Amino acid sequence: MKEKPTDDLTEELMSRSNLDEYIKANQRYFSESAIAELLLALYNRKQISKAALARMSGMSEVYLHQVFSGRRNPSRDRLLCLCIGLGATLEETQQLLKHAGYAPIYPKHKRDAIIGHGIAHQTDLAEINDKLFAENEKTLF
Repeated sequence: MKEKPTDDLTEELMSRSNLDEYIKANQRYFSESAIAELLLALYNRKQISKAALARMSGMSEVYLHQVFSGRRNPSRDRLLCLCIGLGATLEETQQLLKHAGYAPIYPKHKRDAIIGHGIAHQTDLAEINDKLFAENEKTLF
């Protein structure tokens, strides 16, 4: 199945007067994968145990298992912590944020700039949190 570009979908959504028609016509383009599936796919590409991931992400193993099983959806900050723990690239992180319905990392916001720089440079979570705290920004946990 050929993907329809997002710009085309947006244009069609704005031009249709009947939302139900748009939904019916574009059902196959709606994202169906749960964030848990995408996180699991990323996890499977990495060489890390779930115990180590929980430690590196600043969360409990119980919470981590709930996220991977789909019983819990992580908040934006928790998802960022998971991306940092997984050593995700900035592009992978942006895709996960987008898929989860969260705002992407926006470099014009100081907090996001600090987080984005940390992700791009594979900085550990504690160091990112220290920098956020030093800059009077909300830490990730």
